[in-house]
Amino acid sequence: MRKISLVALISFLLYSCVTKKALVTADKGSIDVKIDLINVKDDKVMVEIDPGSFTADEVAFYIPKTVPGTYSTDNYGKYIEDFKAFDYGGKEISVSKSDDNTWNITEGKKLDKISYWVNDTFDSEAEQESPVFSPAGTNILAGENFVLNLHGFVGYFKDLKEVAYNLEVSAPNDLIATTSLAMVSSSNTNPNSNIDRYSASRYFEVIDNPIFYAKLNTETFQINDISVTLSVYSPTGVYTAASLKDKMQKMMAAQKSFLGEINGTKQYSILLYLAKVDEPDAGGFGALEHHTSTLVVLPEIMGKEALEQAMVDVVSHEFFHTVTPLNVHSEEVQYFDFNAPKMSQHLWMYEGTTEYFANLFQIQQGLIDEADFFERIVGKIQNAKGFDDTMSFTEMSKNILMSPYKENYTNVYEKGALINLALDLELRTWSNGEKGVLWLMKELSNKYGKMTPFKDENLINEIVAMTYPELRNFFDNHVIGDSPIDYTSYFSKVGLKMASVEKPCQRFFLDQQIPFIDADPTDNNAVIIRDGITLNNFFNDLGAQGGDVIKSINGSEVTVQGIAPILQESFTWPADKEIIMVVKREGQELVLKGVAGTPSIKAEALRPNEEASDTQIKLRTAWLKG
Repeated sequence: MRKISLVALISFLLYSCVTKKALVTADKGSIDVKIDLINVKDDKVMVEIDPGSFTADEVAFYIPKTVPGTYSTDNYGKYIEDFKAFDYGGKEISVSKSDDNTWNITEGKKLDKISYWVNDTFDSEAEQESPVFSPAGTNILAGENFVLNLHGFVGYFKDLKEVAYNLEVSAPNDLIATTSLAMVSSSNTNPNSNIDRYSASRYFEVIDNPIFYAKLNTETFQINDISVTLSVYSPTGVYTAASLKDKMQKMMAAQKSFLGEINGTKQYSILLYLAKVDEPDAGGFGALEHHTSTLVVLPEIMGKEALEQAMVDVVSHEFFHTVTPLNVHSEEVQYFDFNAPKMSQHLWMYEGTTEYFANLFQIQQGLIDEADFFERIVGKIQNAKGFDDTMSFTEMSKNILMSPYKENYTNVYEKGALINLALDLELRTWSNGEKGVLWLMKELSNKYGKMTPFKDENLINEIVAMTYPELRNFFDNHVIGDSPIDYTSYFSKVGLKMASVEKPCQRFFLDQQIPFIDADPTDNNAVIIRDGITLNNFFNDLGAQGGDVIKSINGSEVTVQGIAPILQESFTWPADKEIIMVVKREGQELVLKGVAGTPSIKAEALRPNEEASDTQIKLRTAWLKG
């Protein structure tokens, strides 16, 4: 998963086959699900599930608490209402709940089917203290679009996650489905609706394939042996799949070239939901990976160049997840428990390697130049300073669902990528430039692969055994241990040095991909000036500080939901524009006054060292050119 924007997620998985317990009779080999997108009621849709006949009195039904890729506790059962169970005569039978996500049916032998209403997550994000990350969420907008992350709609019965599923979705015939889930058939039931039928071999396959219903706005293109479908929902119609196709096609061709034979995916779907910012809608921007698709949520207000670059960064990250953890992963991932998950200790690889590749491939494949790549690295170093640099990454990963570790999760995209950069340069140094992290992932893919997980506690020992004994200290100190990494020592290996520069900012509130503001973690709809990072002269000259909560700017109230018009207006501010910013600092409201100025920032920059040796330059070339 990849988070971006104001709210600054990921890993995943396969299941191994387990023995089916004798809860389902021999005459019922699948679970049948009906989802009704026609008769939407109060922004909710009806789901019916026929599991076949049971031979046990006690039957438990679950909606996931946590799903692969999110590393958060979301309790999707909270969005289920009016849960009912029926016997074969259509009579209701007793149901009780043991927690938000579990329903217990005590007359299981009589059970014929269950039904319930599903509310969506997008509309309630602003009201939630810890909202579901939008790309893992759901949307119900009758007649307009449906975002079906199926873990929010379809559950599973105890011990029956490996049973086949048949899905039947009734939908308006002017809304077209995009998904990588196998469609069995599609037929008209009347002039206004269709019934789409899908099949899945097991529950994981259901939730691994989101379905996107919207007006037809798709493009399909071929990248060597991969068929890619891009589907776009743009509420005002400003963006189309055709307008974004060329950038996506070029990006994925570069990814395929970078990965070579390491990737075996034959089909891939990119589902892009562009959110409104002037009314309640999705606000967690980024993406969530799946084996053969990714669901992306971004604000429609973005300019085309910014949107295209965000798509390159986000979609490339998700596609690289096909390497890890979708291919190389531990038993904790392979046998993931949706309602009592045990987390792996290797987020440094699942998210860190993936994020590193999402940047490295762009320089190696010529999509960005060296200056841009170096700036991204320095940006990650600066961002990582906002987290606990002495926290063990393996310890954080194992305990990511609880404090204080979960508050440091976003560091997997910052320090996690930097760990891989340092590991890459370690490998390049010991192999005279011949081996790097991509080589390592190819070796791990060959050794393990989709259906063979590694033991969580053995991975680092195996990496050291297949590479160089000297790497033991690196992992012990910087991944397992709590010692910060001296990045300058790694840059010197490839003839680079840090220099102090004054550089212009793109925007008053943003420097490249680094926002100066964020959602306040203590108030989901408040906006805070980020602490622990270097601010530009706009904030410094006003006297603003990291940690200040922005209450208003020039009389306009500032909230996460309402800040978009202010940001858009700031694009046209002249240097002499008078600014009055009201902030809350340590419980006191302060009025800050000044002029906008021309945004710039004092920053560190990574530059080639003019005194670099031939050996250092050769190593740098191997690193940046592949």
